[in-house]
Amino acid sequence: QVQLVESGGGLVQAGGSLRLACAASGLTFSSYAMGWFRQGPGKEREFVTTISWTGISTYYADSVKGRFTISRDNSKNTVYLQMNSLKPEDTAVYYCAADKLARARGAPGKRTSDYAYWGQGTQVTVSS
Repeated sequence: QVQLVESGGGLVQAGGSLRLACAASGLTFSSYAMGWFRQGPGKEREFVTTISWTGISTYYADSVKGRFTISRDNSKNTVYLQMNSLKPEDTAVYYCAADKLARARGAPGKRTSDYAYWGQGTQVTVSS
């Protein structure tokens, strides 16, 4: 059974930093691209960033480019999201997700429908 468990969320002031982690089990982690999505109050779930199965390629939404960094440790089956210079508009539940078709597609997906497995989410709240 595939499980993705996020951690590291919390309350932070604007301009601060947080580091999220997502521990995966029940899958061959190194074969999956991994992504982070977020869903703010009253909003649809949106793409934040994704990383290829090797960790070589990364992609970011324009809204977080230059502030967020995704990374992965395949030896620990864990993907990370370092968030710096946080803004109130970054407030959301953050979800990690696993894309099993990325290798066949040739690149990680950026749509929620590209991801087969999802974590339960972790709340990030940025105060002004």
